[in-house]
Amino acid sequence: MKRIRVLIVDDAVVVRRMVSDVLASDPEIEVVGTAANGRIGLQKITQVNPDLVTMDIEMPEMDGLQALKALREVHHDLPVIMFSTLSERGAVATLTALSLGASDYVTKPANVGSVALAQQRIRDELIPKIKALCRRQAPPPAPPPPAAVRTGPAVTAAAPRAVAAALDIVAIGVSTGGPNALARLIPRLPADFPVPIVLVQHMPPMFTRLLGERLNAQSVLSVAEATEGQVLQPGHVYIAPGDYHLTVQRRGTAVVTALNQQPPENSCRPAVDVLFRSVSQVYGGRALGVILTGMGQDGLRGCQDLAAVGGHVLVQDEATSVVWGMPGFVARAGLAERVLALDDLAPEIARRAARTALAAAGAAR
Repeated sequence: MKRIRVLIVDDAVVVRRMVSDVLASDPEIEVVGTAANGRIGLQKITQVNPDLVTMDIEMPEMDGLQALKALREVHHDLPVIMFSTLSERGAVATLTALSLGASDYVTKPANVGSVALAQQRIRDELIPKIKALCRRQAPPPAPPPPAAVRTGPAVTAAAPRAVAAALDIVAIGVSTGGPNALARLIPRLPADFPVPIVLVQHMPPMFTRLLGERLNAQSVLSVAEATEGQVLQPGHVYIAPGDYHLTVQRRGTAVVTALNQQPPENSCRPAVDVLFRSVSQVYGGRALGVILTGMGQDGLRGCQDLAAVGGHVLVQDEATSVVWGMPGFVARAGLAERVLALDDLAPEIARRAARTALAAAGAAR
């Protein structure tokens, strides 16, 4: 099997050595070069022809954002993973990098106590992303779904059923490639969107707050990181905070947000499965789940829960996903009513939600 060729661009000698050693320990990966700043990195790309580049953000002479912008002018599809610091400045820079075309990011291990722990963090977070981004056309096979879920070819349509007359909520799950996907989806939803949206994007603390602020500035909907006990309102988007599971709970006649730090699911906190499970329990068949680009299979069980109570599921297609892991698992399990290109999802979501407004108008007559 051809190994994945990786170029490491970082101004810190210690980091270059540590990342090189960790990646070289994996038989599927080959480190083909290192560079101490963005300018040297751009030169090395033409020399070593990597399959993927890891890029530090803060570097002298030419930083990671400048290098990424120049790289994308020539290498449109070369995967780039940014190395970010877990700080507000690092989060801002990372979201900017993603908007400039970075494929994904990892946060630098800091204050973990030892070199061995730092290496393990890199091994656990960076290597799976390298493999997912470089093998996006060959995702792993889906695990067998429960007996109640239909099986079949690689992508199987969900069992036909009547579309609900109205929706009461939209739940979205997304990971790798998510910030850019959300920036194309959320701003296309109309100002009179008649139901609330709850959303899990796999991101650490600070990153989710800043993501909400960016989406809010781009959208006519109100977008923000969720807090404890908010009453869900139509036309509002509630983003799960980093390191907290987001759920919904019925309290009297209202439905409110609830946060917790129970154990991760699918190695994720927040987890899509946790959110979707609560949505299925509270809203039943009047819920729509949407799974966008992302690695792993978080969201599969949550979509099974939605389908079991008559809820509805849409997923992003492979061609427009950065990684067709999360949506691919759901599609291959036969849970998706439709598999749509990213730009087709907003009109479909809006069309389905519009039934709610029509139903409300009819009831008011």
